[in-house]
Amino acid sequence: GDRINVDAQLDNFATTRQDIISWIGESAAAKLFRSAIFSVTTGSNDLINNYFTPVVSTLERKVVPPEDFVDTMISRFRLQLTRLYQLGARKIVVINVGPVGCIPFSRESDPMAGNECSVEPNEVAQMYNLQLKTVVDDLNANLQGSRFVYADVFRIVYDIIQNYGSYGFESEKVPCCSLAGKVGGLIPCGPSSKVCLDRSKYVFWDPYHPTEAANIIIARRLLSGDTSDIFPINIRQLANLKLNT
Repeated sequence: GDRINVDAQLDNFATTRQDIISWIGESAAAKLFRSAIFSVTTGSNDLINNYFTPVVSTLERKVVPPEDFVDTMISRFRLQLTRLYQLGARKIVVINVGPVGCIPFSRESDPMAGNECSVEPNEVAQMYNLQLKTVVDDLNANLQGSRFVYADVFRIVYDIIQNYGSYGFESEKVPCCSLAGKVGGLIPCGPSSKVCLDRSKYVFWDPYHPTEAANIIIARRLLSGDTSDIFPINIRQLANLKLNT
């Protein structure tokens, strides 16, 4: 399938923004944008279908060190978040990339992983996240009247995986919808896949995505969590925050 990159998504928002201004006027639109919460997520696919694409990216990883890849992503993302601010967004939740090496697909793709998470994708994700937090801090310091919030989904999901039993899950490796491989993460969920009887007992729905049960835990911790999950304030606090224009 085709992908709409962040630049194109911002173009689309710019068009929608103009429509809103034409409907309710400049002043009301600016007030709406200041109070609205914008969420921007770096998904696992930004690594899996990019730097860690099986076979296809093997040569790229030999000539492009992960530090260069991360630097390129971060520098571009900084510009994109700044543009979102320039379009009127003031309350912006920036969600980091999760533990990519722990999804069933990554465990399946790395013969060295054994029963553990794949190491290199997680290391690159953490490298990216560390720089992303610095970007959020910088934007908060330099973009007047804004509040950027850093959501540490990596930490939350990794905690769920490491302590899955205490959250009521029975499996943190095998997805509910599986077909082939040592943990069932080799082939995407499809008509011939086996589907578990109770998806609420699984951390992962398919080789890539958490189940609804796992996502509810993530959402609750982002809504009401402390600064170890989401910094400097959680989403409930962000919603109630009154910003100076």
